[in-house]
Amino acid sequence: MPPKRKITSTTKHNDASDTESVSQSQPPAKPTETTTDQAKAPNGQPTNKVLPVHITFPPRAAGTLRFAAWNVCGLAAAQRKGFKYYVEAEDPDILVLTETKVNDAPVDPVLSARFPYRTWAISGKKTYSGTAVLSKVKPISVTKLLPGHPDPDQIKGRLVTLEFEGCYVVCTYVTNAGQNLKTLKEKNMWNEHFTTFIRNLDKKKPVIWMGDMNVAPTAKDLANPSTNWNKTPGYTLDETDAFRNILDAPKSPEGTPKFIDIWRARHPDDRHYTYFSYRFNCRMKGIGWRLDMFVLSERIVDKVKTCEIRNEIYGASDHLPVVMEIESGQVTGN
Repeated sequence: MPPKRKITSTTKHNDASDTESVSQSQPPAKPTETTTDQAKAPNGQPTNKVLPVHITFPPRAAGTLRFAAWNVCGLAAAQRKGFKYYVEAEDPDILVLTETKVNDAPVDPVLSARFPYRTWAISGKKTYSGTAVLSKVKPISVTKLLPGHPDPDQIKGRLVTLEFEGCYVVCTYVTNAGQNLKTLKEKNMWNEHFTTFIRNLDKKKPVIWMGDMNVAPTAKDLANPSTNWNKTPGYTLDETDAFRNILDAPKSPEGTPKFIDIWRARHPDDRHYTYFSYRFNCRMKGIGWRLDMFVLSERIVDKVKTCEIRNEIYGASDHLPVVMEIESGQVTGN
């Protein structure tokens, strides 16, 4: 997520925040049930600040696997604020958690009973970063490396790749460009090596890339694009160009495989977001960023049955989960 920018009495508030380096002062909220006539923000998303206790979702489409990606903004904190209610209701086949901030693989009966295959990528820095992939489907292999990157410490806790019979699943908590863009150079290095990595994987099998990408790809993907452009991490020329280059490499030969931001492809005009800062009443105002997403090899896009932002699942984290259902054979190879 974008880091906080310093605010003074004469500075216009924006929607930028960074829970990696700045703890939130908001006390843990107790989950409660939402009402059916819930208020909507100007962009059409709900305005609840507390996770519902009673959650239901439509049943998954027949013959599909359900994927879910959620930046939990600290797993321990999310667990105190109703994390299990969402997991039980969603019941995904593959769940990716980012920004877990765990120092060891947690012992959580809710997760271990539901997901027999669990991978925790833990940062070398305590209570920082962290990515987990929890799966009901057994992968062929699991790696946590970004080939060619010169600094493995920058990768720890940010990347997990699972190989299945029919595809690769790449899960990321992409590095942040930092307050005042002080780590944009490191972000550019990540993007350079990650682009090569994901395109090399795609030459072998189709790819499902999911998680917190830490970029708002276009002006539609944040509430205040003009005031944040080239000032706030996640919405700079370097970052948006790098993301666009992954989707469709410029000057590439005709027929070069492309990647698709599947939620945006299915919702071309919606200005819905996956991150709302706890500050400045951003949730009520609908001031957010779309940072969490699924990006797929173009050749398997027709296997996707649905991709949605879980708009009411706010309060356990300052991010919303994103879910996708895809034909099971694309993963299992059957």
